[in-house]
Amino acid sequence: MKVYFDNAATTAIDIDVFEAMKPYMLEHFGNPSSIHAHGRQVRTAIERSRKKVADLLNAAPAEIFFTSGGTEADNTAIRCTVSEKGIEHIITSKIEHHAVLHTVESLAKRGIKVSYVNLNDKGQVDYDHLEDLLKSHPNTLVTLMHANNEIGNLLDIERVGEMCKAHGACFHSDTVQSMAHYAHDMQELNLDFAVGSAHKFHGPKGIGFLYINHENKIHPFIHGGAQERNMRGGTENVYGIVGLAKAMEIAYADMSGHRKHIEELKTRMIEKLRNAIDDVAFNGVSDDLNQSLYTVLNVCLPPNEDNDMLLFNLDIEGVSASGGSACSSGSSIGSHVLAELNRDQNRGAIRFSFSKYNTLEEVDYAVEKLAKLYQPETA
Repeated sequence: MKVYFDNAATTAIDIDVFEAMKPYMLEHFGNPSSIHAHGRQVRTAIERSRKKVADLLNAAPAEIFFTSGGTEADNTAIRCTVSEKGIEHIITSKIEHHAVLHTVESLAKRGIKVSYVNLNDKGQVDYDHLEDLLKSHPNTLVTLMHANNEIGNLLDIERVGEMCKAHGACFHSDTVQSMAHYAHDMQELNLDFAVGSAHKFHGPKGIGFLYINHENKIHPFIHGGAQERNMRGGTENVYGIVGLAKAMEIAYADMSGHRKHIEELKTRMIEKLRNAIDDVAFNGVSDDLNQSLYTVLNVCLPPNEDNDMLLFNLDIEGVSASGGSACSSGSSIGSHVLAELNRDQNRGAIRFSFSKYNTLEEVDYAVEKLAKLYQPETA
């Protein structure tokens, strides 16, 4: 059996998404900036997709800007806000995605003051400390992710939005992992910037978007042509844009059904692991469905001399999972998220992440193989 449990890294493209993209790969090839019929036809597809994304988010089409993905969107929001709004202070956490952390670190070298909000031993934000930081620093940008990509912790995004509004701070949230898995209503959230990446919800790779609240005015991060209403130079990834909008449409059409199915998978794995492996635990609050992203389970395994080979051995058995963020694959550096939690370094860690295409049988198979690796004498 081949089992794919690394959906937080990327998801399989939905066949209906591929079918929606195909005409713009093979037939409708005009440049959307051209004024002739071929170009106008493609421009119409882009704007139709923009409106679809905006409608799903209860936003205005003018607030949606297509990008190459989450990393570009995060960089655009953070860098352009700092450079144009007189931002003197950034509040973030030490367990953000590197698209945020490395951007903030580079700005710190230019003299921007950076504060890291306190976290408890589960990686949850100390909201009282965040309030204190906001009170004592004007001209602040807060950048905190909605759902952690490694341990699945959820931020109370509504609460943070209200706090930022009360203190006049800008609020950017990396919503890559939660976008199209939760229904974000931009009229209800006090967000200045939010981010989506299509390949996290069964769309194509290399396409994402940045939501910019209409009250914010920033200049382009990528200069060039007048694309994206002068906000992002470069010929548009047309079939990617079409695929992103279709993937979001599919996700929203049965979001509750997909969530129910995936929560069953996650609950089953938690129960099976607790029964199969002595002293198993879970990093962050990923075993708490009320406080964590329902697609992610980060397993903390007992000390074992073969911990360094866990992912390799699982791969041999046909199970694809992750030790942390796949965005850092190939790096010899361990997970910065798990390091921040002061986790026992002798314990193994595996991130299982689920999608609508996974089955209970796959969960049983993965647990069986993991238990065999950990307790071969009893498995």
